[in-house]
Amino acid sequence: DETLLPAGTPGVKKEPFKPKETIYFSVFDNKTKESGYYYKEMGKRRPVMTRWVQEPVTFAYLTRSKDGKVMIYSKQNFVNSPDVWFTKDKFKTQVRITDINPQQKEYNWGTAGLVHWKSATGLDLEGILYKPENFDPAKKYPMIVYFYERTSHTLHTYRAPAPSRSTINIPFFVSNEYIVFVPDIAYQTGHPGKSALDCIVPGVKKLIAENSWIDADNIAIQGQSWGGYQVAYMVTQPQVFKWKAAGAGAPVSNMTSAYGGIRWGSGMVRQFQYEHSQSRIGQNLWDGFDLYIENSPLFFADKVETPLLIMHNDKDEAVPWYQGIELFTALRRLGKPVWMLQYNNESHNLGERVNAKDLSMRLEQFFNHFLKGAPMPVWMKTGVPATRKGIDWGLELTTP
Repeated sequence: DETLLPAGTPGVKKEPFKPKETIYFSVFDNKTKESGYYYKEMGKRRPVMTRWVQEPVTFAYLTRSKDGKVMIYSKQNFVNSPDVWFTKDKFKTQVRITDINPQQKEYNWGTAGLVHWKSATGLDLEGILYKPENFDPAKKYPMIVYFYERTSHTLHTYRAPAPSRSTINIPFFVSNEYIVFVPDIAYQTGHPGKSALDCIVPGVKKLIAENSWIDADNIAIQGQSWGGYQVAYMVTQPQVFKWKAAGAGAPVSNMTSAYGGIRWGSGMVRQFQYEHSQSRIGQNLWDGFDLYIENSPLFFADKVETPLLIMHNDKDEAVPWYQGIELFTALRRLGKPVWMLQYNNESHNLGERVNAKDLSMRLEQFFNHFLKGAPMPVWMKTGVPATRKGIDWGLELTTP
């Protein structure tokens, strides 16, 4: 009764298979992250799954001509844009018929590779390591760690350079000679913050130990929403790992106040996500009170030693805006290095391109300052008063 198909697969109808017809399958290799197609000829006495094509790319939109002689599809990986291809001989040969991104060759791009390590609790984990195209192992590179749940399955997915709606744009930072590490996380119910720490830090430490070209003194972390919460949590644990800088978008900072809030986009009370869904506490506030405290960065803000950049907007439909404000004002009261970006009439992720461009510049300036020693911009050094917002941008670099 359930049909599992690649997102956007066109022309698919949920109809019973005809007797003795050939059935085609979209496949994904969980180890190599390759994708492709298999088929099964049901008219044979003993039908078997037969490999048609499998490559280190992401295939999509497979469509067959009416006479069945031509197959058209798209494929992509981190280096190659999703162009359209066709085959007339069942993938023995393939012909690309579009070239949608010829200008890419004019820029320093990057490579993507799969890495493996064990969590602090002994779990086998995977992640993606992105390196600049002009990578030189004799150099030292700063590294930014970005994450959201598990994303290693996107190893062979193209990431287009674009203004940041909330998170770092990976090809942009890689092109500008950063290493970017995207680790998977396995969660333990009741301890989502510690789970992130237990999974990410061992991966970072292994990369440092095995690769002299990673600058161990200049490693930052960035995340948005659920990832932003975990960034906020992890900077309260400097005894485990001290990040050089951190960016947290729309972070929940106080689970006790967020628990009874409203997701304004859906109108749902947020309690369900702590008890049964992504926030993974597994109990209500009263039965699991200690867990709500343990996982709330606000109550450990005095331990923060990492400069933190927060983005949280006044029309956020998913995470209450006051969560970012609570964290920002707490860190300011404690005299910690913290900045908060707030875009008027914007939601969880930025919608207006002008604002996305603005965030992109500020993310670059923030990480360039702390990880590469670039001059501090005005907005970081002296701030921009609310009365000058939209008039003075504060993007000018200051002199040391």
